[in-house]
Amino acid sequence: MSLDKKKETKVTPLMRQYNEIKAKYPDALLLFRIGDFYETFGEDAIKASKILSIILTSRANGSSKIELAGFPHHSLDNYLPKLVRAGYRVAICDQLEDPKLTKKIVKRGVTELVTPGVSYNNQTLESKKNNFLCSIYYGKTSIGVSFLDISTGEFLVSQGGINYINKLIQSFNPLEVLFQKGLKKKFINDFGLDNFTFPIDDWVYKLDYANELLSNQFETKSLKGFGISDLPEAIISAGVILFYLKETKHNQTSHILSISRINEEKYLWMDKFTMRNLELFYSPNKGAKTLLDILDHTETSMGSRLLMRWLALPLKQIEEINERLDIVNYLNDNIDIHNIFRDNIHKIGDLERLVSKASTKRINPKEVEKLKESLVSIIPIKDICLKSNLESLNLLAEDLNTCTDLIQIIEKELCESPPSQLNKGNVINFGVNTELDELRLIRKSGKEFLDKMLENEIKNTSISSLKISYNNVFGYYLEVRNIHKDKVPETWIRKQTLVNAERYITQELKDYEVKILSAQEKISILEYDLFYKIVDDITLQIMHLQKNAQLISKLDCLLSFSKISNRFNYCKPNISYGSDLN
Repeated sequence: MSLDKKKETKVTPLMRQYNEIKAKYPDALLLFRIGDFYETFGEDAIKASKILSIILTSRANGSSKIELAGFPHHSLDNYLPKLVRAGYRVAICDQLEDPKLTKKIVKRGVTELVTPGVSYNNQTLESKKNNFLCSIYYGKTSIGVSFLDISTGEFLVSQGGINYINKLIQSFNPLEVLFQKGLKKKFINDFGLDNFTFPIDDWVYKLDYANELLSNQFETKSLKGFGISDLPEAIISAGVILFYLKETKHNQTSHILSISRINEEKYLWMDKFTMRNLELFYSPNKGAKTLLDILDHTETSMGSRLLMRWLALPLKQIEEINERLDIVNYLNDNIDIHNIFRDNIHKIGDLERLVSKASTKRINPKEVEKLKESLVSIIPIKDICLKSNLESLNLLAEDLNTCTDLIQIIEKELCESPPSQLNKGNVINFGVNTELDELRLIRKSGKEFLDKMLENEIKNTSISSLKISYNNVFGYYLEVRNIHKDKVPETWIRKQTLVNAERYITQELKDYEVKILSAQEKISILEYDLFYKIVDDITLQIMHLQKNAQLISKLDCLLSFSKISNRFNYCKPNISYGSDLN
């Protein structure tokens, strides 16, 4: 190789590290953490600067220059959603060690790969819509399909012909679709490219591998208990989703507890043209109201998402339809109960997504408080349902779990009105941890302690002008004017000589300095550990919390129907299998 060629390829150690990581994620936009900033380079920087409206500049890259665009790391939640909504897969590369503890280049690695269909970020997700990731598998006789909303833990599968799968995709409206890399042309021909898509290597599509992934996920020996063991194509498609989660560094999946079969015979299936013409969710006419706009008077985001599902998948079974109608009728006839349901459901947060955040350690103190308030609000709902003379509400109440032990833990240990950010402090209540309480007292009484120490030293030395001060060079010190320096005790250590005074330290002063300066750091560490113990207690109740979310969502939808029927004076229909309208 010539000297000129060597010169052309020379790069800095940092950019060499960047290039190595980027090579592993060539199809993703890489956010590379450098100090307090996330930086993008080259083509990624050009794209990011346009999407995020941030300044595009350049930096030295050995013997050349490279485009650069970045933003502060604390602004990630603001900028990340814009990149994902623009259709990009975003690889977040973080510093994996403390820069202060290494003399070499800081070790870095991708900690998360965010895609349109795999995200927990509140700013990326739409509160009233599911964020489904879809997987398609072409089998010999049928097509397998699966849908996962990682933000709620819902996991659904089915299989069938092209028309049926197409209707499912229209009904669930996934944000991202996975397909076999070797069948790209066939996939585009059958399903088009209306959704963000990503190809998966063909070797992943193996039944044994899918069974292994799913069995490990649910900690079972087989999938018979889920009612999907006779759906091999669907199982393979679901296995691909779990593989994709591992590839995108989403390894915390304990909230994905189950997988359900979509029963083709249970629902009325509509193609995209029917859904468009009925204006269920969208209308081509400016200012027009869709059916969802008319019917959605739900109190919670999870209720809105379920209502959208109900409209996309209308029931065909009379028994279930009548069960819904009976509850709506009961709420109409009992306005006091209707109002209690409304007032309490209104206080319930998005339990589905709160539970998922807890299981992935992404929940913040404010959200834990909201989860507790939600559980408290379920108590009167459960009581009323138990006392109801409607069997369907009695059964619903039996399945509701108020998780009173969890409520007590959160009330005892979490501060009232905690901050949304854990590092802001004042998260854990006084009385929960003795060491934490002592550290807080040290922090609070630091000035009082120093004043008392100064008072004692003046008394012991008779130096009336003695004072205690602080600087960044040697911390806390005692300052003695020259006129009194003959009174300084031998145990004091001289640190600095000034024109008119001298500065000293004592062992007692240094010991307390360490306490004061380290108190806040220790407080932060203790609060972090204690908070995540609360989060661990929440994760132990995931199954009950997810069930609560499903039941409250259902009640929320039926309450919305009750509101609409009261407002427009609708009456309860009589449903039959015949074709006559009475």
